[in-house]
Parts: sequence; C-alpha cells; structure tokens
Amino acid sequence: MSTGKEGRKSKHFKDGAIDFTAGSLGGVALVYVGQPLDTVKVKMQTFPLLHTNMFSCFTSTLRNDGVYRGLYAGTVPALVTNVVENSVLFVCYGFCQKIIQRLSGAKSVNELGLLSNASAGFLASFFSSVAICPTELIKCKLQAKETMGKGLHTLGPIKLTAQIVRAEGILGLFRGLVPTLVREMPGYFFFFGGYEGTRQLLTQPGQKKEDIGLLRTMIAGAVGGTFFWTSTFPVDVAKSRIQVGNIEENMVKVIYKIFRHEGIGALYNGLAPTILRTIPATATLFVTYEYSKKWLHYAFASDDSED
Repeated sequence: MSTGKEGRKSKHFKDGAIDFTAGSLGGVALVYVGQPLDTVKVKMQTFPLLHTNMFSCFTSTLRNDGVYRGLYAGTVPALVTNVVENSVLFVCYGFCQKIIQRLSGAKSVNELGLLSNASAGFLASFFSSVAICPTELIKCKLQAKETMGKGLHTLGPIKLTAQIVRAEGILGLFRGLVPTLVREMPGYFFFFGGYEGTRQLLTQPGQKKEDIGLLRTMIAGAVGGTFFWTSTFPVDVAKSRIQVGNIEENMVKVIYKIFRHEGIGALYNGLAPTILRTIPATATLFVTYEYSKKWLHYAFASDDSED
C-alpha cells in the first residue's frame, strides 16, 4: 500500500518537475519573440496621446532608444516574469487538472472536457498572478522609462526595485495586484479553453491531442493567446497605468476615468501590437512547452527503464 502511495507521489513530483521545466523554457521563448511589441503595447497604453499608432511608436522607439534600450527595454524582468509565471502556471495547471479529474471521475486528465481545462487554467492563474506582480511592475516601468524621463533612464531593474522598496515598502512591489488578478484569472480561463478547444478541433479521429504536430499546436497556441487578450485588454490598460503612474485609485475608477475622458477606444489602445505579438509568441510558448514536456517524459521514462 505504501509502495503505491510512494509511487503516486513520485509520479506527481515528476510531472510537476516536467511542467515546471517546460513552462520555464516556454516563458523564455515567449519573451524573446514578443518583447519588442510588448514594449510598444505598454507605451501606447500609458502614453496614448504621444503614441497614437503602433507603427509610429515602434519606429520612434527604435530610432530614439535603439533595440536594446528601446524595444527590448525591461527584458530581464520580463524574462523573470515569464519564467516565474509560466513555470508556476503550468505546474498549477497540471495540479488543478488532476484535482478536477478526481472530482469529475475522469480516468485521466486527457479525458477532461473544454470547460474543465478552462477552469483548471482559471484556478492556476491565481498563484501565477501573485508570483508575477512585482516583476510585471518593474517591467512596465522600465519599458516606459525613456518616455517618462525623471531620471529613470539611469535605473536598471535592481536599482528600480530598491527605489520602490525604500519609498513604498514591500507592498509597493504589489501595486496593480488586483487588476493583475482580474486580468489573469478570466484571461487564462479563455487562454486554456481556447488552446485545448482548438487542439480538440484539430485532432483527427483516432489521434491524440499531443500528436497533432507542430503547425497545429502553434495554431492552437495562437488562438489561446488571442482569446486571452481580447477578453481582458481594458483591465490590462488600467493595470499598466496604475503601475507606471503610481496611481492610488482602484481599477474600476481608473477604467471609468479612461472611458469618460478618453473614450472607449483608449481602453483598447495597444491591442493591435498585442495581437500581432501574441500570435507568434504564444504559438512559440506552447510549441516549446509541449515538445519540451514530451522530450522530458521520454527522458524520465528512459531513466526509469534503465533502473
């Protein structure tokens, strides 16, 4: 009996380690593919009068600040954010899938339906949201620092973090946590729902979802990312403004003020570069995750067979 329990614990640990590693690798790939357009998105969200369209924002950032200090500003905290987010997210996603599997009576997580997978993503994103809030704050401030001025151009991620902690304490690093939660939890419901639903649609009779191939996995990832951002973008605009501008008002008030003074279009300012970014970025994320996971399962299985 104890051997069975130990075996299940070992399997759960192994699955968690694989999800953690594959999620981390996916997060790294996502950043390097999508960071330039993420910078454009943040600038358009926080300075809508200065950056009125995606192309001019991209070209002015490239011309004035270059690739490293401009388009790839905030890459270090973005890497930390995405590695932390995706490693925690996919570990918790797998864990939540197992819980829902037990509650629903399904034989395995592969038998879970669309709603079950979407719900697992919704629950898992709570933990990743708390984990990423500080690094997301630093990333947004670094991406907007050249526009803001105020001596911020001399600050790197470590100095900026220390400055915030000195001025506001540890809680200052969690500015924007509520809109982050409001963005992430329903966003990841649609993210994983869109991804898993598209994989099901693209799976041929007698074929497993894991075997649909590179291109179809990329399409499913792109659909999931598009669902995420189109469903939550106004909240992300409010989050960026709260974090970059040190706004003390709550998210609902910020959204209402943007709507009242700037119009509903301002709540979707930066959506175009976000969608353009998320299609290749989330496609790369899921391909990296799924194929890393498959290889790691194979490697672990090989080690077990040798033992």
